[in-house]
Amino acid sequence: MSESDANVPAAVTGSVRRSRDVPVLVERAREGDPRAVARLITLVESGDETVPSIAAALAPFAGQAQVVGLTGSPGVGKSTTTNELVRALRARGHRVGVLAIDPSSPFTGGAILGDRVRMQDHATDPGVYIRSMSSRGHLGGLSAATPQAVRVLEGAGCDVVLVETVGVGQAEVEVASLADTTLVLLAPGMGDAIQAVKAGILEIADIFVVNKADRDGADATVRDIQGMIALGERGPGQWRPQVVRAVATRAEGIDDIAAAIDKHRGWLVEHDELRRRREARAAAEIEAIALGVLRARIGSLRDGTHLPALAAEVAAGATDPYAAADALLAQLAR
Repeated sequence: MSESDANVPAAVTGSVRRSRDVPVLVERAREGDPRAVARLITLVESGDETVPSIAAALAPFAGQAQVVGLTGSPGVGKSTTTNELVRALRARGHRVGVLAIDPSSPFTGGAILGDRVRMQDHATDPGVYIRSMSSRGHLGGLSAATPQAVRVLEGAGCDVVLVETVGVGQAEVEVASLADTTLVLLAPGMGDAIQAVKAGILEIADIFVVNKADRDGADATVRDIQGMIALGERGPGQWRPQVVRAVATRAEGIDDIAAAIDKHRGWLVEHDELRRRREARAAAEIEAIALGVLRARIGSLRDGTHLPALAAEVAAGATDPYAAADALLAQLAR
């Protein structure tokens, strides 16, 4: 879905970009209007008051897209691999959405949004929608608005949504709770062989992609990952992570990655794991929303007298923090 405004009246373009009319925006997004898609994602990203209405309007289209997450350390070639995967998926006739999460400044909250710059090959393709999103300090490699942005792209008719995370470390594994299939990218010479025996990000992979496989050390990296997989305990019928070599800059191995994704998708469906994963994703999303509401209410209590009074009692030793928390929850319930 190109975001070009060519042949579109300026008044129409401007009205869509400023609109908060959710039914109209959703209808136009369903028709493939990239400006409506962009506006909906902007609204959910900014936490606009229309977000519940947007979620309600998009609910009938949930679960219609295959969500593939790509994660790994900075510099392993996530954007290049994503770019080539888009090309392969388009060759199959799929409509593709890409959410590229970029790191944000801890001072301004802004981001360079460089991933989108690196995927300009598809900028004019009406069957591709690419959106860069700032992480805005959110941990886990994603933005807090990513789940709703995925819903927007599903509603816009994307068959596959690729979610590329910020360059992440060992403990940032949130993408696994969002994606149907998670790709962890590694590269020779970046210390990943040592990390293979450690807990963390490598444990979430459904597919390992050893990118830059033309470099020295690629064989050792593959062996280390295969050794780690062999040590894992799996019951009968459980998925065994695939290991794929690639040189994304030359589009080598991309078809193998796509084939591994297809194989995992088939396993998910056959073992009813796709339903389980999506229900777990929905549960996490509901919990996050509920916790957000509770935090907002607690924040409002800070402006009153109840929370400060409880804090004073705990500090003075008149009560303990658990009893104070129970009293606070009781106040919230009222």
